Amino acid sequence: MKVVIVIPAFNEAETIVQVVNEVKQYGQPIVIDDCSTDETYIKCISEGVDVVQHTANLGYDAALQSGFEHAIKLDANIVITFDADGQHTASVLREVLEPLLSGKVDMILGIRSTGFARISESIFSFYTKLRFGVDDILCGLKGYNIKLYTTHGCFDSVRSIGTELALSSLKRGVCFQQVYIPTRQRIKGITRFGSLFGGNISIFRAFLIAIWADFYNNWD
Repeated sequence: MKVVIVIPAFNEAETIVQVVNEVKQYGQPIVIDDCSTDETYIKCISEGVDVVQHTANLGYDAALQSGFEHAIKLDANIVITFDADGQHTASVLREVLEPLLSGKVDMILGIRSTGFARISESIFSFYTKLRFGVDDILCGLKGYNIKLYTTHGCFDSVRSIGTELALSSLKRGVCFQQVYIPTRQRIKGITRFGSLFGGNISIFRAFLIAIWADFYNNWD
């Protein structure tokens, strides 16, 4: 089975080479350079990494959407989403991949060891814990059987901060497993959620969309 590891990146020149080198033993890394203004793209090219480059900054969800589209072209069977900032510990991918490759589950959802930095994250995850038994829906490290993507038709259509495909799959009752993800301190820059205030707004928005989609069975 072919494993593709999708790594969305925006101005991650300081960490991207380390991240790619750590994960490549577990699958084929694809970096989605979301119009970085630093040397993220150059460093990836110099390492011979497969890079999809956006000509405009489209955001986290659009980067992951591009990653899945590219993974389909590569005939991927399993797609892992992995952050570019160096916070995820790559060795956990052994635990992530085993149940996916064996067919025990169709989806793996990470649980960050650091907990939640924002009240919006806590509220969103409280809802998904009650509704689906999922502790940390916003963790960036997730694993999917590619059939989940082809069934839903996209990774994201509503700027869900990486939750749409997972939530739509959960609602359809797919078999999943949660894995605790050891995390390291981010070296620099803002997180994929944005600033504290802006991040809370984006997460609350995604949370309200998730409730709407759950109730009306509609992600449009």
